[in-house]
Amino acid sequence: MDKFTNMETFVRVVEIGSISGAADRMNIAKSAVSRRLKELEEHLNAQLFHRTTRTMHATETGTEYYKHCLRILEDLREAEEMTSQAHCVLKGPLKVAVPSTFGVLHIGPAINDFLQEHPQIEFELDFNDRQVDLIQEGYDLAIRIADLPDSTLLARKIATVRHVLCASPEYLQTHGSPESLSDLSHHQALVYSLSKDASHWRLNTPEGKLQKVKIKPALKGSSGEFLLSAAEKGMGIAHLPTFVVHQAIREGRLEVVLPGYAFGELNAYAIYPQTRHLSRRVRTLIDFLVARFEGTPYWDK
Repeated sequence: MDKFTNMETFVRVVEIGSISGAADRMNIAKSAVSRRLKELEEHLNAQLFHRTTRTMHATETGTEYYKHCLRILEDLREAEEMTSQAHCVLKGPLKVAVPSTFGVLHIGPAINDFLQEHPQIEFELDFNDRQVDLIQEGYDLAIRIADLPDSTLLARKIATVRHVLCASPEYLQTHGSPESLSDLSHHQALVYSLSKDASHWRLNTPEGKLQKVKIKPALKGSSGEFLLSAAEKGMGIAHLPTFVVHQAIREGRLEVVLPGYAFGELNAYAIYPQTRHLSRRVRTLIDFLVARFEGTPYWDK
């Protein structure tokens, strides 16, 4: 019996909650997972799971054993990484989930530069705005733009993300430039469809008072780049992050609307599971991204 392999298989089943899910994640047959669990329970002479037709939940004994397995496997990985570190080699797979627009515009180029320094890293990047389940889907790391990270996860801030209202000079010449928040309700709004409330914008007045204004969505989309293009074509006023629109504003293709008003700031976080050992690969990548976007991001300068 390969104890370490069986321990790792056991940990995957506990975290994912099913044999089939663990088999898919480990890219092995379900029968192999079942065999390893059986060997482990026979070796320990203990029941590690409560089994149903669809899911598996660790018993009290299994939960305690899971905690010990995590520590043992993390110690093993740490020993392997320390050995690799002695040879100054950073290598192996990294599966990372990134927001689509922020990922393409900023994280992707950063990863390309990171690979120049560490060419033996094998990246798998998922450009998607959905919130992935890091454990069940096997991600080492996720980049998320959010108010606060999920309390079940560990997070490190990468950058501050600011938003502005903007429109093309042609649109403002035709429809007029809003002079107050109430004016926004008479304009065509270009709205990010995955926002929590697609029918209102919330802004802070110059005095710092939060106000909520009803908008008239003329166009909704889940892509920041699409909304940028629509704004540049004069389709309406867009609410977009500066990391998307900074270049268009600098070049005069868009103008900031109501510059004295501000949206609440969000942060971009590097997020990883509490139960996962933070490998040297992941630690190095996070440090690289923090240094890359340290202080005021270049798109806000």
